[in-house]
Amino acid sequence: MIATMGAKILVADDDARHAEGIRRYLVADGHETTVVHDGRAALETARRDRPDLLVLDVMMPGMDGLQVCRTLRQESDVLVLMLTARSTENDILLGLELGADDYLTKPFSPRELVARVRTLLRRVSRGAPSEPPARRIRQVGRVGIDLVGHHATVDGERIECTRGEFAILAAMSEQPGRVFTRAQLLHHTRGIDRSSTERTIDVYVVNLRRKIEIDPRRPELLLTVHGVGYRLTSG
Repeated sequence: MIATMGAKILVADDDARHAEGIRRYLVADGHETTVVHDGRAALETARRDRPDLLVLDVMMPGMDGLQVCRTLRQESDVLVLMLTARSTENDILLGLELGADDYLTKPFSPRELVARVRTLLRRVSRGAPSEPPARRIRQVGRVGIDLVGHHATVDGERIECTRGEFAILAAMSEQPGRVFTRAQLLHHTRGIDRSSTERTIDVYVVNLRRKIEIDPRRPELLLTVHGVGYRLTSG
């Protein structure tokens, strides 16, 4: 379990002055923080040091942040907070599609970055203490949702979900068969990704179908209710 204080954080930003400013704020907040300045170093350091969270700039030489995120998501469930000067919705959706947990667009306040880091770490560390023991693992057909471990399984095999994807699964598993609107699902992802829109929910659903469905093009578990939203069924 990750503590909200004293986490191991890796900052990857090719602007040395900017990266050092971020490092100082994170250290002041109690985190062990390492800085690198290019994508390949970020990937190598993340593999070696196994940080709890990666603050990852998109625009870096050699290998950009999107490539780093794509590669790490195949190997790890490390938290990823992406930084970018690009603020269009498509750029944000691309980052989320690749598995980023949150997004900050430049310029931003260092205090906001620290607050985002705290939020991401808190969501992982707190589990679901109010959930009765018998309901901490929910089973909906082939899909299991571990509310304490914050992971999901399909036919007993663990799958890797981003925080936003897991939040949607957890919300829908509470009432299997119920139709959730995009706006309702958006509410459950607030605090994970403040830049979420209803289109973001569609991206999360597409990603989840790739992970839980036998044929994502013909979903049997996570269904679309046209004109309304989505529902999770036992198949």
